[in-house]
Amino acid sequence: MGKLKDRVVIVTGATSGMGKAIAHLFAVEGASLIITGRNKERGNQVLKELQGVHSKVILVIGDVGLPEFNRTLVETALDRFGKLDTIVVNAGVLGLGDVTSLPLEVWQETLNTNLNALFYLAKYAIPHMLKNSFGVVLANASIAAFKAFPGHPAYCTSKAGQVALVRQLASEYGPTIRANAICPGPVDTPLIWDSAKAFKNPEMAVEDAAKATLLNRLGQPEDVAKLALFLASEDSSFITGTTVNIDGGITVG
Repeated sequence: MGKLKDRVVIVTGATSGMGKAIAHLFAVEGASLIITGRNKERGNQVLKELQGVHSKVILVIGDVGLPEFNRTLVETALDRFGKLDTIVVNAGVLGLGDVTSLPLEVWQETLNTNLNALFYLAKYAIPHMLKNSFGVVLANASIAAFKAFPGHPAYCTSKAGQVALVRQLASEYGPTIRANAICPGPVDTPLIWDSAKAFKNPEMAVEDAAKATLLNRLGQPEDVAKLALFLASEDSSFITGTTVNIDGGITVG
């Protein structure tokens, strides 16, 4: 146990993909965790795995797009661990469909899950961080914040909003709180395969994304987890209000 020893961390969307990898690495590094997901069965399996690494892990099932659920996450951290040091806003949905065909409810759900959830969790968490004179806010955004993708208007908009909100949080609450955004490119998780459904040939779209990186491969969830650990730990104590691309160089060209 090391870089996050004695830290209390909320990780949303921690039952698969990048969120799961982040939660696992944070547990290895000694963090007490509140993890979230919508699927109870999958959540319980991940909880069991994480508790094999570090006993202080709590699962809360629910929808991060709801304000009260985010309040509950903060209250759970305070009730069970007495404080809250870090929030990692990772849960996300794609909301596929072009602007003219996208159902209004899909647009709203995507913004609720991806963008509003960051606002809600920060709103309820930051007062307690300020009281303890320490806090880290970390959003798992995307290169979609800076690049358009066919059939992804809701997703791209929500990720751009995350980046803007992170900058706002860093500006308003520094120096006590640091806030940063991770912007992954193509990472081998279920989300990229769902995203590829917006293309005519999904399998080829994923292969092309891997070949388009300068490293000629997809990223792995563990790659993102290592960056998240760096930004959550004191190794990045002079970094705030920024975005860090982790995309294999795909945005260079």
